[in-house]
Amino acid sequence: MFTLVFVGFLAGVITSISPCVLPVLPVVLTAGAARTGETGPAAAPRRGRVRSRRPYGVVAGLVLSFSLATLFGSLVLSALHLPQDLLRDAGIVVLVLLGLGLVVPRVGDLLERPFARIRGRRVNPDGNDFVLGLALGLLYVPCAGPVLATIAVIGASHDIGFGAIVLTAAFGVGAGVPLLVLALAGEAITQRAKLVRAHARTVRVAAGVVMIMVAAAIGFNLTDGLQRSVPGYTSALQQSIEADSLASNQVRRLTGAAPELTGLNGWLNTPGNRPLSLASLRGKVVLIDFWTYSCINCQRALPHVESWYQLYQKSGLVVIGVHTPEFAFEHEVSNVADQARSLGVHYPIAIDNDYATWNAYENQYWPAEYLIDASGKIRHTNFGEGDYARTEGTIRRLLSEADPTRTLPAATDLPDTTPTEEQTPEIYLGYRYAPLRVSGSEPGQERSGAYKLPPSLEPDTFALAGSWTTAPEYLTAGKNAKLALDFHARDVHVVLGGSGTVTVRLSGERTTTLPVSGVPKLYTVVNAAASRHAVLTLSMSPGVQAYSFTFG
Repeated sequence: MFTLVFVGFLAGVITSISPCVLPVLPVVLTAGAARTGETGPAAAPRRGRVRSRRPYGVVAGLVLSFSLATLFGSLVLSALHLPQDLLRDAGIVVLVLLGLGLVVPRVGDLLERPFARIRGRRVNPDGNDFVLGLALGLLYVPCAGPVLATIAVIGASHDIGFGAIVLTAAFGVGAGVPLLVLALAGEAITQRAKLVRAHARTVRVAAGVVMIMVAAAIGFNLTDGLQRSVPGYTSALQQSIEADSLASNQVRRLTGAAPELTGLNGWLNTPGNRPLSLASLRGKVVLIDFWTYSCINCQRALPHVESWYQLYQKSGLVVIGVHTPEFAFEHEVSNVADQARSLGVHYPIAIDNDYATWNAYENQYWPAEYLIDASGKIRHTNFGEGDYARTEGTIRRLLSEADPTRTLPAATDLPDTTPTEEQTPEIYLGYRYAPLRVSGSEPGQERSGAYKLPPSLEPDTFALAGSWTTAPEYLTAGKNAKLALDFHARDVHVVLGGSGTVTVRLSGERTTTLPVSGVPKLYTVVNAAASRHAVLTLSMSPGVQAYSFTFG
């Protein structure tokens, strides 16, 4: 638990000094300026006390609304059938109102009056510090990217666990600390500058104008380009800290006996599809591999897992692929069986549709491997792709420990195809994953609409043209439907469902047509020799469903 708190806190600190903070930074820095304009007989005795509280109120509101919106926002809005960008729009509206309250004293009086009645004190038009923080927190939600790798599982499992709550809260507090320092510094400068004090009213109006301008810039997506133009100098450090620390924490939590396979919905590739249990496999070395069939990371790892199964099963290794779905179509056992055959998976598969075994292992990754020795203890874990030689070396060592007289076959020699170059992150297309990585008009919720491609695409985003119908997990193509994608990678994969054709156009290459039918699955639309930056256009016939893009 300590490691989880540490990772979340540190990731939050790094995020708050990254380009992600740029949209809300002007408001944080000018938060203290709003107090400067207090006048009247009561102003002198109150000013120092109230001023010192404002930055804390702003940051406390930001951390609270950010944490709640990150954890519960998407689930609540989906349950109420409301647009996923409603919280962001609400934050923009509140920011505009608070800005108007600073520019127009009468508006500020009206905004503060309900709070004054609740607290039983006189109206103070500058007393909206906590409300301002609540608005900023809603605008700061897109910065949750560093923890969404963990929190995104909530959307698939519909289960908000204690670990996700702790991680999100720690991230919010970590992000709040540097912002509080900035807010305090901005207030201190404001208080000490004679020029500011002499023109207090002007400074308050200027602070209000800044809030309104920031709200407008965010509302019209004008801050996206600014964020991308500033080097992401913290991203590599951030990802390294999260991956290493969370993985280490996972190992520490799972020392001792491995959790039993539990709450499963069926089995494949066992005699009569009968269930297995770790208790019945005591004396064997067991490899648990969490996967889902439309995941490209899992697909690149599967040949290694299958080769270990084929090579070492006679030496005492049992491989169990725990299939925990990400998309709704992956809950269908027939779909899993179809794709397991197509992908060449012959070892036993446990169907974990309810995330029961996933949660028992406190897992957070696709793919994830847990290697269990003959006594039933977890001895090795690997999260994500790669490091296959070390995993196989541990398999061989545990098999030799279980039976020192056993002669093992020569080790496998499959190439490691894990991408090593920088590439576009996974892009989801359903509104459940808001905020989406989109240029131009963002798809609405549960409705059909006509779209037009923007003049240009921001890096690592998609855009729509023609008619599309939205759903929580996917977009369905209508008349003249096109999907443009700006990417940086070697290979591009897209999860598609429905039936029809997809015409693939890439600058400088010939146009190809891809038939789509049968089980929703992963299709490769670009397979290049080297990584590059390009724009891809997919023209889809009516009825084709597009779920997500992944890269390699």
